[in-house]
Amino acid sequence: MMRRHVVSHVSVLLSAHQLFRVCELKFAGRMGRSYIVDEAVETYLGELQTPPGSCVTGLLTGQSSPQRDFVALAVQTPHRESEGPAKASTKKSPLDDIDVEWVTEHARQVSRMLPGGLSILGLFLVTPPEFSKDAQNTLKRLIFAVDKYITKGRLWELTEEDVTDRVTLHICSNTKKAVCRSFDVKDPKSSAKPADWKYQTSVLSSWPMLTCSVELDVLIPVTESASKNNEKCIQDGLRKWAKQIEAGHCLINGKRALDDSELISGQKKNPKITQRQTLPAQILVSDEQPEVDERSSAQVQVCSGSARIQGVVHCKAYIHNNKPKARQAAQAIKRDIINTVSCRVETFLEDLLISEGSHKGTCSGRQALPRRVFVPAPCSGLSLCDYMFPDESTGDVAERLKEMLDWDTPESDIDISLETNTLFCSEVNDSHRGDSCKYVTSEVETPKIQKAPQYYAGVAVAAAVALLATATSLIYFNE
Repeated sequence: MMRRHVVSHVSVLLSAHQLFRVCELKFAGRMGRSYIVDEAVETYLGELQTPPGSCVTGLLTGQSSPQRDFVALAVQTPHRESEGPAKASTKKSPLDDIDVEWVTEHARQVSRMLPGGLSILGLFLVTPPEFSKDAQNTLKRLIFAVDKYITKGRLWELTEEDVTDRVTLHICSNTKKAVCRSFDVKDPKSSAKPADWKYQTSVLSSWPMLTCSVELDVLIPVTESASKNNEKCIQDGLRKWAKQIEAGHCLINGKRALDDSELISGQKKNPKITQRQTLPAQILVSDEQPEVDERSSAQVQVCSGSARIQGVVHCKAYIHNNKPKARQAAQAIKRDIINTVSCRVETFLEDLLISEGSHKGTCSGRQALPRRVFVPAPCSGLSLCDYMFPDESTGDVAERLKEMLDWDTPESDIDISLETNTLFCSEVNDSHRGDSCKYVTSEVETPKIQKAPQYYAGVAVAAAVALLATATSLIYFNE
């Protein structure tokens, strides 16, 4: 059973050889952000096709860094299937026919398929020449809508170093002229800024890859007030767990990832070497009691039950090779851990709502969450992912990749071997006991001085599990 819309593809007719070298824009005076673009993106954009007089939108994905951004992939927005016969458009401009809701939903689906370190960097838009003047306003409207939608349920927090500029690329379908601009999505009044768009060969081939396997055992109390909307309750519980992951210490290649240390120290960059390094990562979470100068609070909550997420997940992250810092790599793998767990829970609850027609977010018993599978991206050598339910096959995954990413992927290229243990979500309903149960939960403020972790949690959330395990033993019944 398909979990996402089955879609077909719109095309745009553009010449590969004529196209986007002119997009290496040179602006007089002060330059905006620089975008280093993999040659596979140039090839993809050059092979797009479109009917005359129409527009095509698409996503640009890659990685941001304080100095410059790297564009790794481009994918056009698939055609949205409509129910019933298609109605002739009465709008004067093809820009008015752009379905903002569908563009943002496509961006959300693609963002779920990205490993750590990669994100939606922006959008491209192809229009006939007579609509070029209005294209920038359309792109601004779309880029703000996309960013708002895909970050709505994000569990990790932005840092001061996170780049909030998003790129837009407008291409004239006749002249092949391309205009690159950027917008600061955190500023609603942001105006378009010029940007530098440069194609390069082998941009991604030597990016280091971090990998780790994470064992989870997260217990989430379901309060009585939230018992009718378990989805929100589970998300709130995962948000607390995510903070534990963010605060954890990261080891890369067995060494602690210090803030200002280089990821790969003692090695000179050799442009002739394109072999990708694989670096094992681990997360250490402190299980210590709070220090005297820390403030903590405890809260007793009346609960109707609990939800538990158990199993092992496999995580990957990529980091650019332009003198990357260890802390940047640590942040990328931590965010992938958080994203993949959150994504599976969201996908599972969405599927449950559709297939069972149940109340929002309601589940019972022990049910398997979707399994993460990986697939190599064409030309770049990066691995993207999808989530396969127990009743799905690699054929279903290949079909989704075609729908969402415009890829023809042989089933033999889909790697299902990295997650051999199933991740489960189970719900325990305590309402049958007659009296409400109470869980003791506590919150500890960030310590002024962090000691090195004393226990290896194997990237499980040791602190959270310890607190919640204690909580389950402190169940009181109303007299």
